[in-house]
Amino acid sequence: MRSSSSKFRILALLLAAASPLPALAAPDAPERAFTGADLFKLEGAADPQVSPDGTRVAYVRLSTDVMADKAVPSIWLVDLASGRQQPLVAGAGAHRSPRWSPDGKRIAYVSSNGGAPELHVRWLDGGADSRLANLPEAPGGIAWAPDGRSIAFLMRVPGEGMKLGQAPEKPEGAKWADGLEIIDRVTYRADDAGYLKPGFDHLFLIPAEGGAPRQLTFGAFDDGGPLSWTPDGRSILFSANRGKDWEREANNSEVWSVDVGSGSLKALTTRYGPDAAPAVSPDGRLVAYLGFDDHNRSYENAQLYVMNRDGSGARSLTSKLDRSIDGLAWSGNSIVVSYDDHGEKKVARVGLDGSIRPVAGGLSNGTDFDRPYTGGDFTVSRNGVVAYTASGTDRPADLWVAGKGAPRKLTSLNAGWLADKAMAPVRKLPVTAPDGRPIDAWLALPPGRQPGQRVPLILEIHGGPNAAYGPAFATDVQLYAAHGYAVLYTNPRGSTSYGAEFANLIDRAYPGTDYDDLMAAVDAAIAEGTADPNNLFVTGGSGGGVLTAWIVGKTDRFKAAASQKPVINWLSEALTMDGTTFTSCYWFDKKPWEDPMSYWNRSPLSLVGNVKTPTLVVVGSEDYRTPVSESEQYYAALQIRGVPTALVKVPGASHHGLAGRPSQSAAKASAILAWFDKYRTDAKAGDAAAK
Repeated sequence: MRSSSSKFRILALLLAAASPLPALAAPDAPERAFTGADLFKLEGAADPQVSPDGTRVAYVRLSTDVMADKAVPSIWLVDLASGRQQPLVAGAGAHRSPRWSPDGKRIAYVSSNGGAPELHVRWLDGGADSRLANLPEAPGGIAWAPDGRSIAFLMRVPGEGMKLGQAPEKPEGAKWADGLEIIDRVTYRADDAGYLKPGFDHLFLIPAEGGAPRQLTFGAFDDGGPLSWTPDGRSILFSANRGKDWEREANNSEVWSVDVGSGSLKALTTRYGPDAAPAVSPDGRLVAYLGFDDHNRSYENAQLYVMNRDGSGARSLTSKLDRSIDGLAWSGNSIVVSYDDHGEKKVARVGLDGSIRPVAGGLSNGTDFDRPYTGGDFTVSRNGVVAYTASGTDRPADLWVAGKGAPRKLTSLNAGWLADKAMAPVRKLPVTAPDGRPIDAWLALPPGRQPGQRVPLILEIHGGPNAAYGPAFATDVQLYAAHGYAVLYTNPRGSTSYGAEFANLIDRAYPGTDYDDLMAAVDAAIAEGTADPNNLFVTGGSGGGVLTAWIVGKTDRFKAAASQKPVINWLSEALTMDGTTFTSCYWFDKKPWEDPMSYWNRSPLSLVGNVKTPTLVVVGSEDYRTPVSESEQYYAALQIRGVPTALVKVPGASHHGLAGRPSQSAAKASAILAWFDKYRTDAKAGDAAAK
């Protein structure tokens, strides 16, 4: 048996071989190119939690365990005055969700080490740690009571599924097949979670010194966080859809209040649409929350609302912003929010008069590195210090603070080893759509590319389609560029962060004219002298996989394609995805059986008779958002037609988690590069294929 270190060396060699350098490093010199093996070195900052007095920040630091092939979270603490940081909870197991007590002397967190999740409290003065409870399910939405004496959280309560009939009595010692699985829920499986067990999410309360949790809410409904206490400690606000037909109306949640003593419930909102993320003001008079009126369009901006504590007087504070608010927290008499703007996540302070003042920008996600999506987390202290996560295109997210003076970076998690790497430079590329609209696009260049040198180009398309890319770190982009390709990624119409009108240009028309925006971006990369027009390639995941398959059905200009986790047939997707009520409600006007041709005409499968481009199909084996059957349909159709193709399945991977394991993320990128290398015709094609 090989030693663990030997296994890692072999793995590193295999992954490095998949990413040939623009130029070979000298003997004994550090490996300059970014390689698949480097994915095991990456660290990221996430879930920043600033202390109530604004002097310290606890955050989750994600590091990769190469032997377990996964990211392992630990909790670290940073002192803002000195900059000193130290591990707070680390070692064996996964540690996450740090939450400060109101007095700033304790931190609650969740820990697990392969067994049942545990809720802990850590005393900061002496380092004492108390396990409050072993829980059957992982808790979420952790929220301290204002007096610090108890902690509220959400947890799934097991239930009984439907029973039909009865099997014969099994003889003692017999080994029979498993019993029947009977499904009666509308949503019976979910991406990342798989097939759902009977039960519902409800609120619980536990003493901060430990003891048995007490259930606060009940019923055949799922209650959701975040949770917000009223300052008097008598009530907790949450969001839930507790309507009669809640399973078929996923976007119709309300803000609810539960009385901690009696358990009585009161709905504070009533309009049709999602109302969520309630937060009670420090003085207890107002409630801020997010929501919108649901008109069954594919996209709506979530607005910031405030209402009186009893639910009266609701009004929007951001109706004129034309951006979607995705996070909020009270800070004195104003509300700090986050939103995406032109591919960049920003934090701003919103006054009760609707005024908006910027606080920070450049936020990014510290947990998912494969593609350059917008993202990032923030919290705010009582005195206005904002802690957040942000990155550049050449590094994952670090921890930052703002609010008093210029924004300041507190960590440099990857600075040491990344300093020896030749990372791909990324710059903005001006693009104008055929109808004159400006389109944001970014171009990553192969390290070492000479000015004026044309190189093969990969068009990388984001999913959603109502989502956005931005100038953020992405391992796929870096691996493709290290292999000698320029990488073009864009925000075509339908993307978020440009206003509701721009996002809804593809409402009931996707895929459609977003195709023209993508082609305009490719033309711009050719016109400015970077892209080799004879060596164009295209890939994308989810909505980007849809557009990849749509593109090769409309044009032969790309040498090869890789459609990742696509929807190929809207008729089948609408009835097999995890949220089966969504597609026919928000992307089409009628049900599949009422107007099948509308579904078919927007399905990439309808264009498969035109495809000549060699097309790879990639999907996770446990993808329930765009099920494996979608990819298999396309693969089968391409095989029947004789178009060069292959099907890559990532074992155990969900839709969201297609690149969740570092080895699989590196291998997936390597497979796509190998597929593209087969069809390159530039002078370096033979060298790339050989490597």
